[in-house]
Amino acid sequence: MTLPRPASPDGADRAFQVDLRGLVDLLSHHLYSSPRVYLRELLQNAVDALTARRGLEPDAPDGAFGIRLFADGSVVRVEDDGVGLSEADVHTFLATIGRSSKRADGIAEQRGDFIGQFGIGLLSCFLVADEIHVLSRSARTPDAPAVEWRGHGDGSYSVRTLPASARPLPGTTVTLTPRSDTGEWTRPAQVHALGRHFGSLLRHPVTFSDGTAGAAAVSVNPEPAPWARTFPTPGSRSRALAAYGEEVFGFAPLDTIELDLPAVGLKGIACVLPEAVPAGRRHGHRVHVKGMLLSEQADEILPEWAFFVRCVIDAESLRPTASRESLYEDDTLAAVRDALAERLRAWIARAAASDPELLGRFLQAHHLAVKSLAVHDDEILRLLLPWLPFETTDGHTTLDEFARTHRTVLVTSSVEEFRQVAAIASAAGLGVVNGGYTYDRELVHRLPEIRPEASVADLDPATLTAHLDPVDRETELAASAYLALARDALAVFDCDVALRTFHPASAPALLVDSREARHERTRSQLAREQEGGLWGDILGALRQEAPRAQLILNQLNPLVRTAVAIDEPELARTSAEALYGQAALLSRRPLRPAESSLINRSFLDLLAHALRKDS
Repeated sequence: MTLPRPASPDGADRAFQVDLRGLVDLLSHHLYSSPRVYLRELLQNAVDALTARRGLEPDAPDGAFGIRLFADGSVVRVEDDGVGLSEADVHTFLATIGRSSKRADGIAEQRGDFIGQFGIGLLSCFLVADEIHVLSRSARTPDAPAVEWRGHGDGSYSVRTLPASARPLPGTTVTLTPRSDTGEWTRPAQVHALGRHFGSLLRHPVTFSDGTAGAAAVSVNPEPAPWARTFPTPGSRSRALAAYGEEVFGFAPLDTIELDLPAVGLKGIACVLPEAVPAGRRHGHRVHVKGMLLSEQADEILPEWAFFVRCVIDAESLRPTASRESLYEDDTLAAVRDALAERLRAWIARAAASDPELLGRFLQAHHLAVKSLAVHDDEILRLLLPWLPFETTDGHTTLDEFARTHRTVLVTSSVEEFRQVAAIASAAGLGVVNGGYTYDRELVHRLPEIRPEASVADLDPATLTAHLDPVDRETELAASAYLALARDALAVFDCDVALRTFHPASAPALLVDSREARHERTRSQLAREQEGGLWGDILGALRQEAPRAQLILNQLNPLVRTAVAIDEPELARTSAEALYGQAALLSRRPLRPAESSLINRSFLDLLAHALRKDS
């Protein structure tokens, strides 16, 4: 809060004039997510002060220095036994926006030991109070006096030196008098809850008191993180980690993966979600830096494919952003992300090798995440492709089982193509995999890398129709007139009509038509409509013989045998349109407007014919 200098002659340097209220408004709306961060910033400053004190007194016993929170509804107080501030420190650091005490007195070389990096945290207190009172005594000088600093929301401050008796021991006490509209964040119960929220994993003892007569202060962080404790057996450790994950995230993990990266001082757990999540949804992870909660939504700590876990981690060397609510994207974070990804791969590999039951439950819930990983990871592909479930003409099964039954595995390019042919391909003994889902087609084509004896090919109409039996010549000649009328009726859809026999006999017709063929016909149609001019020349150059759809009628079906014998031309045309519409509906692809109209019209025409016949 540097005060403006007196007016200077033209051309001379001038100090910036800071509107503190405007700056606090900027912090509250654009830097910090919520006024609650004021307590985190005070805790952080206290932890850093304790870290500096420990540097001065390395032989002090563990727990000698701590932090005490107090809130009784009228004030909020944070007191620490840290390094404290001298009068010069107060003038230099508390009265200058953006300057951190951690830049001074040789501490700059040790900044990796501190949480704070930006020196603006104290300003966050103005989000809930109009006055900040700081009472501090430096531990650097044995006989240092106490120093009092009062900062006000209008940008003014005062400093005075007090007798050492005003604060007998080194450290700092920050006292806030909350504004009347900030009770949501400063009530005793809320201060206690915020202390636990942000400081549950801090290494220094933190206590809370609400001033109730006779009530003892309660610990905010009574136990270290479970990964920092020792347990009598591996099983008890696993149960403790799972219980902690359930407490933090609210679900019982399918399994917990312990994370440990000594190079960056990172420890924690990844909790495997027990149920599937929508593809691409990235859950936030709970990230602590040196014990202080940084973020509950840090999705940048893991790669996108790892959406089947939620993590709690505590790291020493990750760098927070200015708001200290997310992680700074740098080479260290990238390396940590890669290392954690490798830990997840290793867990999957261990489950595949030694715990088939766990692997089965995991794949049942998260096969899509594993498929996305297997596409880019040869090791996971080798380990898990035989185990992954796919939709096939034999039902939902693994590729390993499917390839044992079908030496040639056919794969469709879309879900609608699979639905068109599944029943008939199955009856014909063809092994077809639905390749229309994300990653499936690409993975099926890589099956020979795992099973060299397997053969994989894309399913095309010729492959399917080759397995449909032709009718005898006499039957085809008898149906020729009907087939000619049917082709004429369906010419508007670029659809040919053929008569075959195939199972199941309950299927009257099969519509063979790929998405690519429809797109090609649409392009050819556009080229015909745009003849002439530059656009016509371009489309004409791209034009090729557009593949036609094919309506294959099943001679084994009683309805088809009745239809091909119809001798009334209009009724024959209507029946062919109805058979086409029914086959199009069974394909489950989106209907074009003309097809919807045809289905409605053919139904009404057949109904009218039936009513006339009965009357």
